[in-house]
Amino acid sequence: MPLPLEQIRVIDLTRARSGPTCVRQLADMGAQVVKVEQPDDEEGVSRHNSDFQNLHRNKRSLVLNLKDPRGLAILKRLAATSDVLVENYRPDVKKRLGIDYTDLRPLNPRLIYASISGFGQTGPYQGRPGYDQIAQGLGGLMSITGPPGGGPWRVGIPIADLSAGLLAAQGVLVALFERERSGEGQWIHTSLLEAMVSMLDFQATRWLMDKEVPPQAGNDHPTGIPTGAFQTQDGYMNIAASGQHMWRRLCEAINAVELFDDPRFSSPGRRSRNRHELNPLLEQKLQSRPTAEWVDILNAAGVPSGPILAIDQVFANEQVQHLGLARPIQHPQLGQINILGHPVTLSRTPGGVRTPTPEKGEHTEDILRELGVHEEEIAQLRQEKVI
Repeated sequence: MPLPLEQIRVIDLTRARSGPTCVRQLADMGAQVVKVEQPDDEEGVSRHNSDFQNLHRNKRSLVLNLKDPRGLAILKRLAATSDVLVENYRPDVKKRLGIDYTDLRPLNPRLIYASISGFGQTGPYQGRPGYDQIAQGLGGLMSITGPPGGGPWRVGIPIADLSAGLLAAQGVLVALFERERSGEGQWIHTSLLEAMVSMLDFQATRWLMDKEVPPQAGNDHPTGIPTGAFQTQDGYMNIAASGQHMWRRLCEAINAVELFDDPRFSSPGRRSRNRHELNPLLEQKLQSRPTAEWVDILNAAGVPSGPILAIDQVFANEQVQHLGLARPIQHPQLGQINILGHPVTLSRTPGGVRTPTPEKGEHTEDILRELGVHEEEIAQLRQEKVI
């Protein structure tokens, strides 16, 4: 069965996390990805560590010295026959190298050029280096994360990097779709800061529309109470019971109907204002049984609930295993390894993990031959460290 994007050729000029996250979405769905790497660039990490293996599967690797005019010329030949180029240089770097959109568009008007930066392609912060935690702070996320009064807290994953990569991939797909109508490519760009502010979602509009600065709420939902983490007999669990109907179901399921009738908790607004009184009363009831029993009881009553799992427990979970979210793949040096599967399923043309992360420059000669470079020239380019 053909893969959804197998006719799309992608040049990957990215490093770190946001850019590779974008390209991984395309590669998993079948795009022919060429990861262009500098001869002296090891990205500061081992290629065989788990993170690198997870980020760069389903690609081919081409080593190319872009500081050498001959290396730059090869990149331009590649761009002339490709559909997409993704980069996450600082805005000034690609201009200095001579590979920004205005340089490459004349070679291939159908090229979709995707850029991810720290703070945007223009503006007073355009030249600053981007880093996930900096964007988490500047974008407001750390101010609403963690327990009240606990000071700013970072999120436990690089959420700005990941969301910027996902948004860039979405932009690429939209541009590919639009190209079917216009026949032309375009420049799409986003940044860690834009992604982070966008991900604030309803917390942002609490300020934009209501002029309310959202505070830290810890494990409690900011507005829908009771929704949060609660202690049970043997640990903790999550319960989401906002809204009157769900609140009644919860009270009945845990044998606490007196809480439903309590005037302090009779409306969503009152439950929110009195959450510090309500939560301990709920936990008194919940500590009578272990988490697993409550999860079964509450879900049977139609109240969303679930355990709070460590990462090893996540991948031992029966539903996670059923969904195939861990995928085995055979690596020529590491043997069989497990990496994350693709989280979107297409019924007719599913993507997924097909090939492991390549060794550096593993496909250099094959790619050059596809571009029509002769064997003698390949040998000379290698000898002179252009490739």
